[in-house]
Formats: sequence, structure tokens, C-alpha cells
Amino acid sequence: MRIAMWSGPRNLSTAMMYAFGARDDCAIWDEPFYAAYLAETGLNHPMRAEILAAGEVDARVVADQCLGDIPDGKSLFYQKHMTHHMLPAFNRDWMNHATNIFLIRDPAKVIASYNAKRENPTLDDIGFKQQAEIFDQIVATSGEIPVVIDTDDLLADPETMLRNLCDRIGLAFQESMLHWPQGGHKDDGAWAAHWYKSVWESDGFAKPVKSVAKLSVEGRALCERARPYYENLRVHRID
Repeated sequence: MRIAMWSGPRNLSTAMMYAFGARDDCAIWDEPFYAAYLAETGLNHPMRAEILAAGEVDARVVADQCLGDIPDGKSLFYQKHMTHHMLPAFNRDWMNHATNIFLIRDPAKVIASYNAKRENPTLDDIGFKQQAEIFDQIVATSGEIPVVIDTDDLLADPETMLRNLCDRIGLAFQESMLHWPQGGHKDDGAWAAHWYKSVWESDGFAKPVKSVAKLSVEGRALCERARPYYENLRVHRID
């Protein structure tokens, strides 16, 4: 099985990747299209040079590898995909041969977290619009609603949500998914030193935070633009 997990940045996507990476049958791939995305757009992201040097810049090659041999002789291949990396110019046919899952998070929490690492994100940066577009494409192609998991539900009850997620995709749950070693994973992307400090310090899913994210005027305006995309996917979330 090849899992394509689609989320935007600052969406607990690394914690979810670590959960699957803690399984004994699973290989993981951290943001496969990041280098190709930067090469195509020319954007100046943190650690751009390191990302381009470490990754594959030809999106066609990346797509082939997503469906290619699973590393380390594993039977499960978990791929953490950022929705904004899947540019319109990139061929998406490979997605039809993967198990697509959508990881969503309230945009206010995403924007507050993103601002702490890279200020003043745009709608394109946070991936909500692209996530909705990819979701609609999968539905149109497959005729089925893919699995959607909300991070608020995940943090409230990690074991139940992971069990339900595994059940929905025909995968046996493993208790090891609830905990992982501190200090990161050997297959972290080249950008991990900039973005992953808090999850490196963790050994499992954090307790849910009940405080309301504080946003600037610009952040609140961006949140309102992103919210309809989030809400449209949220109605399909599993519980």
C-alpha cells in the first residue's frame, strides 16, 4: 500500500508521519515534491539550497518514485505530501494509484503556527485552496470520498482516531503508532532543522490546546479566505 497524505504546512503532518514511521512495516517519505516545487517556482524558502541539493527537482521522476519500489523492503509506503507543492504543471495521474488521505486543521491554528517560523504567509503558502482542489480531483476520478482526518479530533483521542483511520484504509493498527523516539527520524527532509524543533522534542501526540490562536489583522483576513476550503473538507472527516 502507498499512502499519499495530503496536508498544508503546520498541520501536525510531521507528527502523523512519525506515527506511521514507528510501524514495523512502513517506510516514509518526507515531502517528495518539495525540491521540484522550489525549482519550478523559484521561491526563496528557508534552506532552499539544501533542499534543492538533497531532493529530486524533476516532478516526473518524483511521481514515478511515489509508485516505485517501497524502500527498506517494507510493505507500506507513507508519503507526506504538501498540497501546495503539487503545482498545476505537475502530472497528477500517479495519485489514482495511491491511497489518498487528507489531514486538515483549523486555519487560525495553521496561520499562527506558520507565522512563528515564516512571517506573513499567503493563501498559496498554507495550502488550503490546493488541498480542496486535490480532494475534488480525487473524488471526480475515483467516484469515492477519500478519508479526511481533522487534527483537533486526532489530538483529542489519538488512539481512537488512528484506529479508525487504519480501519478505513484496510490497515491493521499498531500500538507503536502512538509513540516515537525523540530527536527526529532518519528520513526527515533537509528542511527539518528549521521546521521540526517542537516535534523533535516530542515522543507522541501533544495534548490539545484550548486557547484561541491570536492573529494580526492580516492573519484574520487570510483565515477568512482559507476557512471555506477547510469547512468543505471538514464535513467529510471521520470520527
